[in-house]
Amino acid sequence: MQGANFSAVTEFILIGFSTFPHLQLMFFLLFLLMYLFTLLGNLLIMATIWREHSLHTPMYLFLCALSISEILYTFAIIPRMLADLLSTDRSISFTACASQMFFSFMFGFTHSFLLTVMGYDRYVAICHPLRYNVLMSPRGCACLVAWSWAGGSVMGLVVTSAIFHLIFCGPNEVHHFACHVPPLLKLACGTEVQVVAKGVGLVCITALLGCGLLILLSYAFIVAAILRIPSAEGRHKAFSTCASHLTVVVVHYGFASVIYLKPKGPQSLEGDTLMGITYTVLTPFLSPIIFSLRNKELKIAMKKTFLSKLYPEKI
Repeated sequence: MQGANFSAVTEFILIGFSTFPHLQLMFFLLFLLMYLFTLLGNLLIMATIWREHSLHTPMYLFLCALSISEILYTFAIIPRMLADLLSTDRSISFTACASQMFFSFMFGFTHSFLLTVMGYDRYVAICHPLRYNVLMSPRGCACLVAWSWAGGSVMGLVVTSAIFHLIFCGPNEVHHFACHVPPLLKLACGTEVQVVAKGVGLVCITALLGCGLLILLSYAFIVAAILRIPSAEGRHKAFSTCASHLTVVVVHYGFASVIYLKPKGPQSLEGDTLMGITYTVLTPFLSPIIFSLRNKELKIAMKKTFLSKLYPEKI
């Protein structure tokens, strides 16, 4: 990073919710409840997978890794956002802003890479069932998870280093509730800003579209394989193993496209803030609900594992 960054701007002010002065307490309570539910839901999924030996399979290993990335992603953004909703001092240091951006991009892209890996897992399970144990061996699964985390780390490092290599010469008011790329680019000055903006946008969109296309390709083969199954019951059983993952993919990429693929043009601060909430708070909130309700094996395991503790006479 350039030393000029620190001499010009030493802190930023996050003003994302300042346009909703009368709704801040309501937002705080709503987002706090959603955040606690997100943490509880993901911890419940992880605990169920850990305790239930029948779920010690690649699909649930990936789901456990996904829950971890989701917890860390929300932890990188939401606690700070909640504190700002109750505080009049919304300043964040230069270093803290860079750290928040790094971890949010790291865990966010790790989440995307893990969803892609889960799509590949379902493709192998349905299209190549006889080779499943070989292709999805414990060592192979561990490597896929490790590469997902490594890829997320690289994305976070590339984006953060590119943004904070720029010179910020004031003003220092970030029109967002977090250290997000577009509002920070508006505060940068110099001849490199446009080049960095296009480069970061290209890298993020390429990574997201690449993951999305790989998932679509996996499901194209999956659908073709399912349609060749002669019995309706067999087709339903095969598709049910993909339903929760496919639903989360649609939600994840639907909201991500709103953030990264929205057309250029004048955007209001209120609109940017509300769109950011959909991807930062709403998507992680919905993910454990979808997996818990649409995955039959996981739902049964949760009832068996936790209801047996609360109502042992009914199990």
